[in-house]
Amino acid sequence: MTGRHAHSPDQLPEASRRVIAALLIPAAIATGIAMIVLWPARPAPPAAENNRVEGTVTAVDGQATVRLDDGREITAEGAGNVRAGDDVVLLHTPNAVPGGTDYAIVDRQRSTPMIWLLALTAAVILAFGRWRGLRSLAGLAVSFAVLLLFIIPAILDGSPPLLVAVVGAAAIMFAALYLTHGVSTHTSVAVAGTLASLVLTGLLGAGFTAALHLTGVATDDDAFLSATLGGIDMRGLLLAGIVIGALGVLDDVTVTQAVTVAEMSASSSGWPLYRAAIRVGRAHVGSAVNTIVLAYAGASLPLLLLFSTSTQPAGDLLTGELLAQEILRSAVGTIGLVASVPLTTALAVLAADRSHRFT
Repeated sequence: MTGRHAHSPDQLPEASRRVIAALLIPAAIATGIAMIVLWPARPAPPAAENNRVEGTVTAVDGQATVRLDDGREITAEGAGNVRAGDDVVLLHTPNAVPGGTDYAIVDRQRSTPMIWLLALTAAVILAFGRWRGLRSLAGLAVSFAVLLLFIIPAILDGSPPLLVAVVGAAAIMFAALYLTHGVSTHTSVAVAGTLASLVLTGLLGAGFTAALHLTGVATDDDAFLSATLGGIDMRGLLLAGIVIGALGVLDDVTVTQAVTVAEMSASSSGWPLYRAAIRVGRAHVGSAVNTIVLAYAGASLPLLLLFSTSTQPAGDLLTGELLAQEILRSAVGTIGLVASVPLTTALAVLAADRSHRFT
């Protein structure tokens, strides 16, 4: 068989595979070296007394009667929102209030329904996705491992948050995309497009954070974190959140574009292939942009409700640091998302055209 149909989309000739490898292998090596250099020291955490205990409410009469997990029954403050049978978390503070109880209800126990929720989610993914679903769960596990074992500890260790986020996001990208979609040509193209878009997102975020004179300290939580962990670069932490947040949407768009070009390459090539794939990308970006903005709006809904009742002029609200940070996240994430479509499409078309030359 000769001509354009001699190769399937994932059976590129050796020359094309070498070009893709020349782009991605150095990036993967650089990511690994950067993780080693930035890997946080692990000092022993300070010993802290655990004052939290768990139990079940057995009666409510002004105060709550709670049977602790060790079998003891005690009385506790904070009974206003609980009733008999509720599983609760209590704070044990002996002699905190002279003549009062040593226990106060501070939260509900949520471990059991949380386990059921996660189990149901995994079951749905596996039932529909089968082996692809299992691989996606493995990719998700790697993502959380990188976040919990590298990104967060490295930032707490004093490393630059933006650099840590870019390196960590690259590690998540390599692991999650190849685990979920397999080692293939279109996955490699998607990885390259995602990496380029992440770099662009980080650069735009850094530039506009400086231009807007944002400090990264906009809420009480930010101020508390800055005061208690003075070594953390709060502006860098803001940028790190933008990069990591963008990754979640970018991989979906780049994989779709790479697969679209691979499928279309059987009947087209060059500029016509690029234009046809871009039309598909525009439709995908239209919905993805709406998704990313609504995701940020949903997470900031209490903040938006608070602003809607404010008597401040709209211009002052929009240019205040708190809302400016949310606008920056949405805008920079959207620009990176839109840019990922032509970047990934161009890389995929180049790979497809090289395939055609060698068939």
